[in-house]
Amino acid sequence: MTGVRTTFIRATFAALDRSGANRALRSRAQGLGAVLTLHHVRPWSGNGFAPNRLLEITPEFLDLTLTRARALGFDFVSLDEAWRRVTTGVSYRPFLHLAFDDGYRDVRDHALPILERHGAPATLYVTSRFAGHTGEIWWLALEEAISRARRVYVDLGRGDAVLDTGSNAAKQAAWNAIYWRLRSGPYDTLLNEVRRLGDEQKVDPLSFARELCMSWEELRTVSRHPLVAIGAHTVSHPILAKLDDAKAREEMAEGRDAIQRELGLEASHFAYPVGDRSAAGPRDYAIAAELGFTTAVTTRPGHLTKAHAATATALPRVSLNGHFQTPAAIDALLSGTPFLGLRALRRR
Repeated sequence: MTGVRTTFIRATFAALDRSGANRALRSRAQGLGAVLTLHHVRPWSGNGFAPNRLLEITPEFLDLTLTRARALGFDFVSLDEAWRRVTTGVSYRPFLHLAFDDGYRDVRDHALPILERHGAPATLYVTSRFAGHTGEIWWLALEEAISRARRVYVDLGRGDAVLDTGSNAAKQAAWNAIYWRLRSGPYDTLLNEVRRLGDEQKVDPLSFARELCMSWEELRTVSRHPLVAIGAHTVSHPILAKLDDAKAREEMAEGRDAIQRELGLEASHFAYPVGDRSAAGPRDYAIAAELGFTTAVTTRPGHLTKAHAATATALPRVSLNGHFQTPAAIDALLSGTPFLGLRALRRR
């Protein structure tokens, strides 16, 4: 996320708060309820170069979010109950469900005690190779490679280039150039280029899953918690839209089957890795339906309404983003006000 866009969104949240728009528009914007997207919950490291900061919030912010949601009248419900309310079109109070992607250990250590305090159910969408500590978390490997380097050599489409990475600002500029270039190309190219950059800086691509993700044994314990459900999140966390039909189906089915083998649980809910419009589309939604998932969630922003009963495998979520950890952001996201404009644009 660029600095200009981050500044604009922060200003929008603040303006919605000051103007009273969240309160005024809540009845039109809120829908039946929302599913939140989260990844890491942990104390902030304070790193000056942190391109993946959007994927983490502090425990204090999670606590504040749930406290505010309760004050605004939200019911904290399981995903099955949320889906029941969507399919019936009836929710006397707005509902909220928390969904944590990837299976990070800090969710157990920092988020779960907060969920217990508030009585808030959650779904942990597990990537099976991350749980087996054999998967590559490529966006963290790329961050680490750039963090260690003084300069990097890359092809950004105009031949080999040398990018300065000697300061935090230079590292962020290099990240923006490399990350979005790789995201726009073939998935194999992305993985190979991240591996190459990592090799140059002696980055172990498997170290991040080992250090950050719960093992199957840890997940067995967590899955027995009354507030926790386990969902599927593929085998290796690929960008599904970049895979052929057979490989996409294999990633989705095998990720679910691994959960059945390792945990003895039927994962009836699914989350698309990355999950935006460039990462998952109608073909992937159809595969999720063919595989029998009850729901599948994207990261496209929005609250849930009765209309979503017809699109069970293409559901929106609301992201708790590490760049926007303010009370104004909480009230805007829970009201649904920022998404009114998005709905209007899509109708054009």
